[in-house]
Amino acid sequence: MTETSIPRAEQSLDEEETATLAVDDDDTDTDTDDDDTEAPAGGREKKSAGESDLFRQSEIAADYVEGLLDILDYDGDIDELVAGGRPVVEVVGAGLQNLVGQRGATLDALQELTRLAVFRQTGTPSRLLLDVGGYRTNRRKELAAVAKNAVEKVKEYGEPVRLDAMNAFERKCVHDVVNAMAGVASESEGVEPNRRIVVRPAD
Repeated sequence: MTETSIPRAEQSLDEEETATLAVDDDDTDTDTDDDDTEAPAGGREKKSAGESDLFRQSEIAADYVEGLLDILDYDGDIDELVAGGRPVVEVVGAGLQNLVGQRGATLDALQELTRLAVFRQTGTPSRLLLDVGGYRTNRRKELAAVAKNAVEKVKEYGEPVRLDAMNAFERKCVHDVVNAMAGVASESEGVEPNRRIVVRPAD
């Protein structure tokens, strides 16, 4: 079996995280940076000094993804850009659901492979974000609603609310929403794949 672990761009703040590249994001549960900034559709941000390397990573990743699509005989438009301080590749088209998989599991695996492809060419660990068919954008919206609902319950009853188990990407989305609201806080508990968020009144 080929070893696909590579050094992470940033070590996770989660105690259970290891140096192995996680299947989505270095979306660490307590990271206050917006690692999942939604990229503007169909465009590239103006590159400033320091972003050229990130954009190069997105170009390498886009070439790799294009090759995968050709092998799998899928059609899709590919955009490469830099957003939120990280390289981003977006694949847009019809009939791409099989590339996403259940709860994004296939997409997570493809993202890890694409990051590895970038690493092999650059020698630098990549925080590349790969999205297919707008899955991550839509999922962020769903999770924002889940987070807001949990916050409302915490404020109404004054008791912690435990959410369903989520992957790192999903937890980060929820943490971002909760941390932006006054009077509540969030933390993660448990171990993968059953790691979940607890929303509680702020101390």
